[in-house]
Amino acid sequence: MHRHSFVALMAILLPLAGGCQGEPASDPAAVRQIIEANNARITGWYATGQADSIADFFATDAWQLPPNMAPLVGRDSIVAFWRNATRAGKWTFQLAVQEVMVEGSLAAERGTYAVTFEAGPGAPFPSFQDQGNYVVVWRREADGVWRIVWDAPVSTVPLPQPTAPAR
Repeated sequence: MHRHSFVALMAILLPLAGGCQGEPASDPAAVRQIIEANNARITGWYATGQADSIADFFATDAWQLPPNMAPLVGRDSIVAFWRNATRAGKWTFQLAVQEVMVEGSLAAERGTYAVTFEAGPGAPFPSFQDQGNYVVVWRREADGVWRIVWDAPVSTVPLPQPTAPAR
């Protein structure tokens, strides 16, 4: 084989080989597909109460910032919260990715969400529905898996208005 043919062949094969070895994509469209597939898995696991599977998609140092409560810091805290929350009733999430930006090993996902919670017997809080916007920061870990580092939903449901005292 001539030297220039070999160089041309290697220029074609090396990027393909990197992809076969799990070299992560940094193309926003490819990362968006990964994130959307991950979101589909995660919402399914919320619905079936599989907190340990949910936690696998969070980095060990992740922060989840649920509305109206203190942050959940670290994967252990997140899985402990969701183990209890999924035992309390049925969770149904709908996520719609609006935009994904990628820079190196970080990706920012912006989207909308809707959540319904149907309280089970003895649940510590009542059934509810919520909707809003969210921002999630994903990080490509050393094992090539994209995991959530920061998860911040922001509700668009107005807070209840105080009622005037009776006279």
